[in-house]
Amino acid sequence: MRALVLGGGGITGIAWELGLLSGLRRHGTDLAKADLIVGTSAGAYVGALLATGVDIDDAADAAARIEIEFTARIDPMLVAQGFMLLNDTTLSPRDLRARLGTLARQAPVGDDGPHVARFAGQLPAHDWPTVPRLIITAVDTTTGDPAAWDATSAVPLPAAVAASCALPGVFPPVRIEESWYMDGGVHSVTHADLAAGADAVVVLAPSGGMFRASPASEIAGLGIDRSLLIAPDDATRAAIGGNILDARRRGPVLRAGAAQAEHVAAAVAGVWA
Repeated sequence: MRALVLGGGGITGIAWELGLLSGLRRHGTDLAKADLIVGTSAGAYVGALLATGVDIDDAADAAARIEIEFTARIDPMLVAQGFMLLNDTTLSPRDLRARLGTLARQAPVGDDGPHVARFAGQLPAHDWPTVPRLIITAVDTTTGDPAAWDATSAVPLPAAVAASCALPGVFPPVRIEESWYMDGGVHSVTHADLAAGADAVVVLAPSGGMFRASPASEIAGLGIDRSLLIAPDDATRAAIGGNILDARRRGPVLRAGAAQAEHVAAAVAGVWA
């Protein structure tokens, strides 16, 4: 089994992943042919596109035009509280996530309905695929527990993707059944551990682990020889700049990802073959 893990990283993360994937296919390796795709935040959106059969080049073209609408009611004080929590070493990771979840529910960023509808409009297919298996991650805002949904979960695909992309304080948490869920990246930027049992895994990580488990440590925990972690190179980091939610940078980042593909193509092919 071959697994593709797509990590979180905002609008620029979407652009980089699609640019890299498109470039890798031109160099002979199509990672969309994975048996398992794990998507977190930006990677949830990219993973849903790939797993439901959207062509990589078509998706990359769409990424150059993707727009995310931000509410004018984002509370800077709540965002600042979130950053303070991230530096609180007295909290366990689970308690930290639960505190962030409380802030997410309190943030005056509107109802989850338009947020889910936005993703429903951007995803051409709304049915979960069975092949490849697609896993979308999120975090329960009350308990701080991670969630991992697939075709067996009875969760609508657009709602799952919207929840995985619900950055606390920026986008509203998404109600699924009786719980409210926020960005899967609050728990792990990649969730590479969900690729356990794979024979080969390629992890695309637009951003680092920060206060969470690092992608490298998660890959090491898998204990498999055929694994590869790809992060943005210097040119891509320059294209991303200091704001991963800056839609103006999506075109340059897309092109930087495609250019980076040439430099990592041989290593990817060695793991994927």
